[in-house]
Amino acid sequence: MTRPVDRLLFGTAGVPKSSPHTSTLSGVRRIAELGLDCQEVEFVQGVKMGIDTAREIRGEAERLGVGLSVHAPYWVNLNSVEDSKRYMSQQRLLHSARLARELGARSVVFHCGFYHKDTPEQVFETIKVGLREVMSILRSERNPVVMRPETMGKRAQFGSLEEILFLCQEVEGLQPCLDFSHLYSREGRANTYLHFHRILTKVTKKLGDGALEDVHIHISGAMYNDKGEMKHLNLQESDFRYDDWIQALKHFDVKGMVICESPEQDVDARMLKKLYYG
Repeated sequence: MTRPVDRLLFGTAGVPKSSPHTSTLSGVRRIAELGLDCQEVEFVQGVKMGIDTAREIRGEAERLGVGLSVHAPYWVNLNSVEDSKRYMSQQRLLHSARLARELGARSVVFHCGFYHKDTPEQVFETIKVGLREVMSILRSERNPVVMRPETMGKRAQFGSLEEILFLCQEVEGLQPCLDFSHLYSREGRANTYLHFHRILTKVTKKLGDGALEDVHIHISGAMYNDKGEMKHLNLQESDFRYDDWIQALKHFDVKGMVICESPEQDVDARMLKKLYYG
């Protein structure tokens, strides 16, 4: 499902917890049974799936009408002080994008890296150069998968809303992954209708009206401290104002995928879909 969708899809990060088996194929079937719409295939501990398996999953997802996306490995740091680690980070992104194509996935979500001791401006330039090289290779391969740098919840990580949107302006082919729980955890605010409205308005101003026609969103409750996000929570156990968030999405008629990352991700995803379409 590499084409943009004409509505907002709701699904889970990884195989739903209620799935009888832990395989991605079982997860896709469980998504359909739950009345959900999509699943993010988690390569966060490494890309270990073979091409034949990916193609089998693609066939089943297409048969059931389940949209797919991919999350690249956590071991991506395009601002590493070591050349070899920056190179391997690029290779992990390329590997994820190539397998995402076999899966029929629309997007690949990834974390850009850490600031370390560099200034934000230096980090931005280093990451920009690395991603331009990745995108050039994917274009040469005619890979249609959308690469999506994620807004991050820890202040030590590159990934404020402004940084991610500017990166998408500067590197052809990038679109953001908007993690609203990360945005809230990072700054300790962004938790009212007005905040959500401002975020979505900023996306359209920076990337154009079409950006909200094809979004990729992460959502969960979150526990956080002065350094940012600590861990995910179920939405009803957190102080995240998801009713306000739903209203902001409706106001902008957002289309694309919402991926729930709560501990009970299938329960929260179903609740959010019911609230949005109910």
